[in-house]
Amino acid sequence: MATVVLLGTLDTKGAEYAFVRDRIIAAGATPLVVDVGVGEPQEISPDVGCEEVAEAVGASAAALAAEGDRGAAVETMSEGAAVVLRRLYDEGRLDGVLAAGGSGGSSIAARAMRALPVGVPKLLVSTMGSGDTRPYVGATDIAMMYSVVDVAGINRVSGRILANAAAAIVGMVKAEVPDLPERHTVAATMFGVTTPAVDAARERLEAAGYEVLVFHATGTGGQSMENLVADGFVSGVLDLTTTELGDELVGGVLSAGPHRLEAAGRAGVPQVVSLGALDMVNFGPRDTVPERFEGRNLYVHNPTVTLMRTTPEETAELGRIIAEKLNAATGPTVLFVPLKGVSMISVEGGVFHDPDADEALFSALRDNLADHVELVELEHAVNDEQFAHVMADRLIELTTQERS
Repeated sequence: MATVVLLGTLDTKGAEYAFVRDRIIAAGATPLVVDVGVGEPQEISPDVGCEEVAEAVGASAAALAAEGDRGAAVETMSEGAAVVLRRLYDEGRLDGVLAAGGSGGSSIAARAMRALPVGVPKLLVSTMGSGDTRPYVGATDIAMMYSVVDVAGINRVSGRILANAAAAIVGMVKAEVPDLPERHTVAATMFGVTTPAVDAARERLEAAGYEVLVFHATGTGGQSMENLVADGFVSGVLDLTTTELGDELVGGVLSAGPHRLEAAGRAGVPQVVSLGALDMVNFGPRDTVPERFEGRNLYVHNPTVTLMRTTPEETAELGRIIAEKLNAATGPTVLFVPLKGVSMISVEGGVFHDPDADEALFSALRDNLADHVELVELEHAVNDEQFAHVMADRLIELTTQERS
């Protein structure tokens, strides 16, 4: 029978979790209750108590309660819950997880859920489910259900919502995974201004029998790819679009964080990398561009997206950053340089055509790449079909060598 972990602060939400537990049982699944509060549980006995959760990270729930520092308690129990959830999953005692709460409980649950692999059902009923959910969901597949009313007692509204949530998580854990053909899976990164290249490369890879997972380089897209690579989902990476590094460096809105372009190298996964869309930093509508960037080369891509051309100083630093990350790779790594333009708007005649900025990028890479990183410079723009095909073919070669 499938097991659903119920993760909650039982000192304040015991009645609500008892209600959900009963409906999990009625729906034909086994509940396993994990207490992430720091007080005495109310109306329900946990299978994993709060002391065990705190001890997972060397802390004490009783001490946290005595200190009365809510922020410290939330942080510690979040870390402990992540350890406990992953352990339950690794032991085969977790098929899905359900949590419900306000901002504090949601923060604990979301942190813990993000420790589980993609594909494991995760449902969070939250008062925060109708706003900006990125701090909770991050780059994972957490499903958030807006609670409508506070998760505080069982009434005509909360009872219906929580009953729906119980039925939903049981449906998720009982759902059959589709029987898809076994193929080698590779990840690829794209952006609007590199789409032709990724489409051409994807077609080439699929024709060779590969399954291609394409990630939109919007910050969370890059994070999602890095997570899947780290979790062992892919056998190769076609990181054609590394634009998120520019947003991280300069302060754009689509940063994937400081560890972008590291997972494949750390895992030893073959990677073929390029410089797609490093000519730009991303902002929202034109009036949201920070004042310090007035006077820069700005391009209104559409009413909600404004692009800013990177300068030679910025591209030189990006070259050094990329070189440092690729130099640390433990697996086969190839960098392809499109000498005729890194996006469809930086080619000759494009609004971001800037040979000095491009050369600063290329020169920094030449000067800083280690000898074990293969460097291929081609007289093509990134979206030229031949450039995409050469990159795809090299990834096929590298992944084939790894399997032999």
